[in-house]
Amino acid sequence: MAARGGAEGARRGGGRPLPPSARGPPIHNKPGPRFEPVDREKTCPLLLRVFTKVGGHHSQADFAVRGKEPKDEVQIYTWMDATLRELTDLVKEVAPEARRRDALLSFAFVYPTKTGHFTVKEVGKTFSYPNARRPDDGSKALGTLSFEIGDYLDVAIL
Repeated sequence: MAARGGAEGARRGGGRPLPPSARGPPIHNKPGPRFEPVDREKTCPLLLRVFTKVGGHHSQADFAVRGKEPKDEVQIYTWMDATLRELTDLVKEVAPEARRRDALLSFAFVYPTKTGHFTVKEVGKTFSYPNARRPDDGSKALGTLSFEIGDYLDVAIL
């Protein structure tokens, strides 16, 4: 007896192939913008303003006044295909707290809304030192997370 919905080529006792799955093709919500890797030799990097804070994310009020952003800023030149793992490693170079074995880094984009106020939206978390037993979002790239040039990156070191 063949398993229902089994692998292609599975046959019933009479030698006939199983009927196609009643589910049909997968239904996708709306397709997002197609993200292509960047040729880092030919593409100019973008300036990413990164703000770090131990214990939690900065509040929206911390970004309310242009020019008076939090003081714990790191400026990084990078590309849209930079992953959260790459950014984790860069943060670890400048923030000793991020080098702890048990450190968890939470990433959030900070961007203006249509009303001009800033919003802080969490987009992923990484472990300072990942392993197979603790999967994280390290493989996600900025471009796949809807990052737009000009957004800030807020990193909470937990």
